[in-house]
Amino acid sequence: MVAELAFSASDLAQVRFAVSAMWEVAPSYRLLTSHTAHPVHRPWADQVRPRLVAAGLDRGWLSELIPPTGYVPDFLTPPPAGPAPAPTTEWDAIRASPADRVRQDLDHLARHQGRLGPRLRTLHADPASGLAEVTQEIERYWELALAPYWARLRVALDADVFHRARTVAEHGAGRLFNDLHTSVSWNDDVLRLDRWKRNLPRGSTGTGLLLIPSAFTGPDLRTRVRPPDPPQLAYPARGIGTLWETRPVTGAAVLTPVLGRSRTLLLTELATPASTTELAHRTGLSPAGVSQYLTALRNAGLVSAHRAGRSVLYARTSAAETLLEAASA
Repeated sequence: MVAELAFSASDLAQVRFAVSAMWEVAPSYRLLTSHTAHPVHRPWADQVRPRLVAAGLDRGWLSELIPPTGYVPDFLTPPPAGPAPAPTTEWDAIRASPADRVRQDLDHLARHQGRLGPRLRTLHADPASGLAEVTQEIERYWELALAPYWARLRVALDADVFHRARTVAEHGAGRLFNDLHTSVSWNDDVLRLDRWKRNLPRGSTGTGLLLIPSAFTGPDLRTRVRPPDPPQLAYPARGIGTLWETRPVTGAAVLTPVLGRSRTLLLTELATPASTTELAHRTGLSPAGVSQYLTALRNAGLVSAHRAGRSVLYARTSAAETLLEAASA
């Protein structure tokens, strides 16, 4: 089947891009709980999966809301309010989901899965209280699985948006849509999606279109259609195939007179997030020294800290990535 989404001049004027934390949560969680060796995301999954299990997040709310395949409730992906809303803004939007919409989504999930699990039955009975617990678990999952890697993910997602915005500027919206995905084509003010299960009459979709690049969505497109919200189309971002490749820091020595040898060494070691104990073991520095240097780097905005169970993971920020890239150049 081919789904068609017609565009008026007003709809075309309301096409926009957004980077969304929640559009990464569901597919990344599904990947972690599938226990498959993903060809691209395996380095990330190998690091995160043990933390997920240790925290019990493989058997909580998300395990019922995000099944191994098929439908994921729409209230988990509210329309981003801006080009890159903070994760907390999206969690607030989930907590504010109308009760009737939550129940409709859960009924739809039950039709797909055959039944609702015990937690989701309580959510169906009392959406307001249940959503508070759901978002608490999403926050824990985010802090453990995605926040330490968000700077790297944002680089790839922002680069995709920049590339496609330039395509629009140079070639127009038609080229943008035709280059978006192999199953997408644009002709005569109509966007066509091949192999889609249902049609998309504009009267039942809301106005405009929200395009969301995703690192974890996989090779296929994902949609959210809940009027009066604009339809959302999540697509695989460009460059994800090299996302987790180790990037050698070739010019770190020039940073030593600025940051000091130990701080520079820690920045180079944080190509992947690590705890104080891991960094001390890898660098030969004392745990107390590592803690002191990490505090200084964090105060300078070069390192971020993220709670993962009983330990804290440190990660390079986008400012640190820019600094190291400039030094290497």
